Amino acid sequence: MTTSPTPPGGTWALGDTAVTRFGYGAMQLAGPGVMGPPADHDGALAVLRAAIEAGITHVDTSDAYGPGVTNDLIREALHPYGPDLLVATKVGAHRDAAGGWPTARRPEDLRRQVEANLERLGVDALGLVNLRMGDAAGPRDETLAEPFEALVGLQREGLVRHLGVSNVTSAQVDEARRIAPIVCVQNLYNLAHRHDDALVDALARDGIAYVPFFPLGGFSPLQSATLTRVAARLGRTPMAVALAWLLQRSPNVLLIPGTSSVAHLQENLAGASVPLAPADLAELDGIGAAATPPAPSA
Repeated sequence: MTTSPTPPGGTWALGDTAVTRFGYGAMQLAGPGVMGPPADHDGALAVLRAAIEAGITHVDTSDAYGPGVTNDLIREALHPYGPDLLVATKVGAHRDAAGGWPTARRPEDLRRQVEANLERLGVDALGLVNLRMGDAAGPRDETLAEPFEALVGLQREGLVRHLGVSNVTSAQVDEARRIAPIVCVQNLYNLAHRHDDALVDALARDGIAYVPFFPLGGFSPLQSATLTRVAARLGRTPMAVALAWLLQRSPNVLLIPGTSSVAHLQENLAGASVPLAPADLAELDGIGAAATPPAPSA
């Protein structure tokens, strides 16, 4: 039997499951605006299979992507799933006819979304479900007690194995943890958006994963120029260097970059394995803007 390579960054435990820190986000496999089918159906299947062949064991999705499109693709490409693969999904919003992301966090909404994910993915229990709070503009100061307690109830029914939260404030993370254990937080975070620095470190101390989305989202032209300069010096793409920085930021950071191209997937994997020298890290750290407000959420 051929042993799959280990993606850069090694592994991290999401609850009782060890996953590769370099994962794959399926959102870009849907059509424009994350609506409808991909332009290249076979190409989308090829990317998913290439991710698994590269050793990736953490795939992020949501039934809202498409809607239903990415989950259908994952099932077609990867089912029956290997014992090491964790498919994480997200609930708390749905899609409207205009392609918007209206919130849907009533208990009955969450049950419907969990059941839709179960059916499309073809599983009896979801490995990880993230509760998406806030809205497309970012986190909001609001209680998550009712929707999170509803997910805890579904977990007790055996429909969900592990829980996480997404698009949340530090206060909401604390609130969720008072209700039930979480294994991850999924928020906007990258070289230019460092507002969660303290949260990343606090979660690492408690063995909880931090999963950043939009690794290149919200960069100013000046910040992009700095990243491009470092990437050119290293002979890598800006995306690969941004991913390498995230992997070196903290051992609990898990990556879920998305792409619809096998070549781009392989490029990111290769680039993210490059160690950054102290001079590179110092230059990249200068990009950080802790006071920058969050960009729109995934």
